[in-house]
Amino acid sequence: MKMPTPTLLEHLRATIWGRVLTPAEMARVEAVCFEQFVPKGGFVCRKGEPLENWVGIIDGLVKINNFSPSGKSVTFTGVTAGGWFGEGSLLKDAFRKYDVMALRDTRVARMPRATFEWLLEVSLPFNRFLLMQLNERLGQFIGQVETDRMLDVDTRVARCLAAMFNAHLYPGLDKLVQLSQEEIGYLSGASRQRANQALQLLEKAGLLRLDYGGIRVLDLEGLRQYQA
Repeated sequence: MKMPTPTLLEHLRATIWGRVLTPAEMARVEAVCFEQFVPKGGFVCRKGEPLENWVGIIDGLVKINNFSPSGKSVTFTGVTAGGWFGEGSLLKDAFRKYDVMALRDTRVARMPRATFEWLLEVSLPFNRFLLMQLNERLGQFIGQVETDRMLDVDTRVARCLAAMFNAHLYPGLDKLVQLSQEEIGYLSGASRQRANQALQLLEKAGLLRLDYGGIRVLDLEGLRQYQA
């Protein structure tokens, strides 16, 4: 049975950054943050739009992607419940350079840009959180470049799943990953059929189990080290 999803306020108070704010700072954040529902296939953010919010996922799953000149969709990463993204673009004061699409019905939290910038000015713990966030994101993308350029599909699927278990970027993830084979395909750059083959191979290797409603990770370190 699926656990009830948190309210917006519960989500904000449970975040890593929310837990380090003072009561007065948190009260100001709670007063201005708002929630948005985005249906499956809808846009959370669009490329080229002005940056007005820092964005978090209360419940659901989104993919950050772009399109090549030929029209091919390229997925950079996924963000699950508990994750926040877009801080780099806000810090650079640039227009958004990618699309963010909901892979399933998704509840989104938005913090206005003015509040994000205010926290940068007044909260040293919030700045420390962002430093860690950017460092973890950099490590994630360096690993992804290596995976995409050097590794086969089976290994990409394994590393894609392992990358979801980053306690800083995705603090809400459980050992039962509620991702469909189609969603795994999107995030690892493989077709649904090819992702299914890879998952079956990883299941035979004892690294995961395909359960109803998701994928149960049995050996996280094995997924991180796996190479076909």
